[in-house]
Amino acid sequence: MSSGNEMVNPAPHPQAGPHAEQSSVAALVFGAIGVVFGDIGTSPLYTMKETFAGPHPLELDRLHVLGVLSLIFWAVTIIVSVKYVIVIMRADNRGEGGSLALLALLNRVTHGKPGVAALVGMLGVFAAALFYGDSMITPAISVLSAVEGLEVAAPQLHPAVVPLTIAILIALFVIQSHGTARIGVFFGPVMLLWFSTLAVLGILNIVQDPEVLWALSPHYAAAFMIEDGLTAFLALGAVVLAVTGAEALYTDMGHFGRLPIRLAWYLLVLPALMLNYFGQGALLLTHPDSIVNPFFHLGPGWAGIPLVLLATTASVIASQAVISGAFSVTRQAMHLGYLPRMSIVHTSETEIGQIYIPVLNWTLAVFVVALVLGFQTSTNLASAYGVAVTGTMVIDTVLIALVMVLLWQWPRRYTVPLVVFFLIVDLSFFIANSTKILHGGWFPLTIGLVIFLLLTTWNRGRALLKAGFEQNAIPEAEFFKKVAEDVVRVPGTAIFLANVSGGVPLSLLNNLKHNHVLHERVILLSVIIEEVPYVSHDRRVRGIDLSCNCNRVNLHYGYMQSPNIPRTLREARYDQLGFIYEPATVSYFLSRKTVIPSAKPGMPIWREKLFAWMFRSSANPLEFFCLPFDRVVELGGQVEI
Repeated sequence: MSSGNEMVNPAPHPQAGPHAEQSSVAALVFGAIGVVFGDIGTSPLYTMKETFAGPHPLELDRLHVLGVLSLIFWAVTIIVSVKYVIVIMRADNRGEGGSLALLALLNRVTHGKPGVAALVGMLGVFAAALFYGDSMITPAISVLSAVEGLEVAAPQLHPAVVPLTIAILIALFVIQSHGTARIGVFFGPVMLLWFSTLAVLGILNIVQDPEVLWALSPHYAAAFMIEDGLTAFLALGAVVLAVTGAEALYTDMGHFGRLPIRLAWYLLVLPALMLNYFGQGALLLTHPDSIVNPFFHLGPGWAGIPLVLLATTASVIASQAVISGAFSVTRQAMHLGYLPRMSIVHTSETEIGQIYIPVLNWTLAVFVVALVLGFQTSTNLASAYGVAVTGTMVIDTVLIALVMVLLWQWPRRYTVPLVVFFLIVDLSFFIANSTKILHGGWFPLTIGLVIFLLLTTWNRGRALLKAGFEQNAIPEAEFFKKVAEDVVRVPGTAIFLANVSGGVPLSLLNNLKHNHVLHERVILLSVIIEEVPYVSHDRRVRGIDLSCNCNRVNLHYGYMQSPNIPRTLREARYDQLGFIYEPATVSYFLSRKTVIPSAKPGMPIWREKLFAWMFRSSANPLEFFCLPFDRVVELGGQVEI
């Protein structure tokens, strides 16, 4: 049985994400506002504060304020508006985006180039691994920054900030099992109100000192960098907070489509963010003492508590989007063969993207709460934030460069200067953020490295298992020709989950060895996850007649789809299957394998033991493939790697 590396050729034509096909552009723009921009949309809560009052504080004079505003504006313009929204979002894999989708896209054009394929695989997997570190820090810093607004609105509530933050975060993780279908309808209106509020607060303060708008000129960023040198360079470590969440625009492309995300960004989100940042700059010039928390000083005194409530709600929505993104990336990694099977719960009958992964949910919850308890303030958390983000940005630039050259075949005279420019910007931010490693930046890097080790170990271990199985496999046609006529056939249909590469599955051999019978009809069934997000119904089922009343059936799914074997067989036509599917007469046979680490060439023994542990911990295929409990037979065996 295959649920990972054994892929078939993708569909010959691209397709948009499923939701993008069924909704109007206006509705998708509204939905994108509620989901895609939460992370980058809540960055004004802490970016300016950390830039001027963080580990490398700056003087609150006109040079520094205008210089920082210019850096923020041009960083957002270059990294988000140009690199991600214009360039990288062109690289969709059947409508889907994200590091793993980019990896799957490049895999199609690197066959026969083992060196390039290995580099692409390593970079794509490491970018996905870094995402998990960010998915732990984002909820912690977003919600904590919002709740810290209480210190401005009601200073006496300072001792309640951390406990209240933890309570909100725990409640957020508790509701994941119920899905977000009901509350999701409020995401769009709330985030629309949030961005409108950002813009209004910014305008109210810009009119107090309109000269901050001169910071739109890159001259002020250059003057700041030249005047302050190293201090200005280190300030990039805080400025980068303004672009965190940029990859979410690319990752969520499959849910809303390229055009709706671009429209939402250019027409609402970008103007609102810039107005708010420039408003904070004007506030700092007129009231330098507001640096304690410039965002919450933007509004009048009476708006303190409502602003805290709105900011907290927006931060919860941003955190929800990150958690849902972690679920989605994990499902992709499972289907692409980089993670073992995990129990997946569908929380909506109508939305395929609404899933819940219990193990991942509570793992994230433990780490997020630990981060809040360990760092205590958003300022301390900001020291851990940005290292993984900038690392991902560098990787995305390298991958999109390969797409330009290998897939799009853009002329080198255009590609090289553009990529070099992006790399200079990305590496500047990455190097500036590397100073945070000793002050908390080690955390997302450590998480990323651990996840990278797990992903690559599982992928390599599966490849070794597959190679060993293929080496010792008994050809199907030869087996049935020799055995089918000499063995007693009993009524019913037996479905044996089998490897897509061929060969008689272990469960069939064990059944024959112990029970000395074959069912009247024998089906060798393989689940094939393709390197495309979705596989249409007409391409889902492929049946092959093996003679002797035996068939091979291959079920094809995209990496964004969840396999449901009984439902797929029930919906398939006779000409696809080659037999009549009668659920009441079917028995499913599974191979329960025990992996034994050995001294055979392959992986170091410690990685083989790690793979064996991951193999034991993987979800039972009975649940993963939605098989009926009362019609499953498991037969065990041992395999060495």
